[in-house]
Amino acid sequence: MVETQTSYGIIKATSVLPVRDLLLVPHKNRELVVSHPAFGPDTYSNNLAEMQKTYIHLEEHPQISFKEPTTSKSTSACAYDFEKLAKPQILDSRWLQLGRIIRTSEGVFTNPPRDAQGNSILDEETLMSLKDRAKKVNGIYLGENDFGFAPYGSFTRGIQDCDTFAKGGLARLLEHTEEEVAENLRKIASKKFYKRGVNVLGFDSVEKPLLRVVCLYSGRYFDDSGLGVGGDWFGYSYGGYAFGVL
Repeated sequence: MVETQTSYGIIKATSVLPVRDLLLVPHKNRELVVSHPAFGPDTYSNNLAEMQKTYIHLEEHPQISFKEPTTSKSTSACAYDFEKLAKPQILDSRWLQLGRIIRTSEGVFTNPPRDAQGNSILDEETLMSLKDRAKKVNGIYLGENDFGFAPYGSFTRGIQDCDTFAKGGLARLLEHTEEEVAENLRKIASKKFYKRGVNVLGFDSVEKPLLRVVCLYSGRYFDDSGLGVGGDWFGYSYGGYAFGVL
């Protein structure tokens, strides 16, 4: 009988999975974990596809993947240490894809529900029915899973100061807050960072429900002294970033 000799010692670990860092941020009195850095720059659909792949985080999780953020969660991730993270890494040169919205004849829906195939529901009658079941607070409607609705009359469009934007229905809807001010967006849009204030554009009334991706941007896309909030982005424009939620 031939004996084989066993080599004792350290067996090195190997992994074919890419490593992904995590960012822990406060979100509605709880903790939120998102990808760091954000996925991109790419189209929104490609960023979502990258989120769903399997990654490894050596310190905390053996295998991880991410899901699509709501506008509220994207806002919390963006606001955290904004001056050192999201502003220089994303907004100064590209744009941040906050999440899905639907523009209608009467206002804006955020984070719309999906059908059985995973597509956003675009039927206005269904959306208005869901709105009617949501909680109305300070002129906007807030439902479950960050779903909500803001009438066009609840917010100002065009160039405006930080406080006007943060107190408006759109900012509070994106942040899904019952408070009178969207604090995270006020922090992001503050005069410290954007001397020209905020430009809310692409939020015009439409005859039929229109699915879009709402984005924040600055830098060369809206000169260096202003913050843009865009509601007419198709989502297939290359160059955007999106935070994946663990």
